[in-house]
Amino acid sequence: MAGQLDLQKRTVQGKKLKKLRQKGQIPSVVYGKDEPMMTMSEYNSTEKALLEAGYHSPIELLIEGEPQLAIAKSIKVEPVSRRIINVEFQAVSADAVVEATAPIKIVGFDQSPAAKAHLTILPVLEEVNVKAKPSDLPQELIADASKLTDPEDKITVADLQLPSQVELADKELAPTTVIANVYEAKVAEGEPEAPEASEESEAETSSDEKEA
Repeated sequence: MAGQLDLQKRTVQGKKLKKLRQKGQIPSVVYGKDEPMMTMSEYNSTEKALLEAGYHSPIELLIEGEPQLAIAKSIKVEPVSRRIINVEFQAVSADAVVEATAPIKIVGFDQSPAAKAHLTILPVLEEVNVKAKPSDLPQELIADASKLTDPEDKITVADLQLPSQVELADKELAPTTVIANVYEAKVAEGEPEAPEASEESEAETSSDEKEA
């Protein structure tokens, strides 16, 4: 489990949030209790906790000293500076199954016959939704690419290494859904080859140059 994050309750909202951020505080909301609770936390500690947990690990919030397990369900950032400007937390129970997003990590491709044949792998699906108890939520899901061989090869959802306590949340996600494809780089890039000039065209060019 990720570390703790201290939150304080707030009443400031709307346009006044700009001054709050200027003071190094991040506004947030905690959902899942009786009513949504408006909170705030110090920027550096918030950024550190979110980098450790992201969307797929529980965080132990200390809301004015009261512990509450939660998952960051939405992290809003400023488009230019990429600084965090707002966070939405979902309160969860340690014993309840929750849904979260887990990134997919493709491993072993460098050692595969496909890589040795100078083929390339192109990820198609980067994350999936999973269900598990908060303590069982995976940091990432592994897909082994070490046995890929040909340009027609691919990694599918069926190849994901799911821990026994974890299951996919999206029932419409078929086992055959592609996670990554193998391809020949030059073909995939579609770089057109320069056509060879014919004798006729060369003659025309020569004639044009004389007229110029």
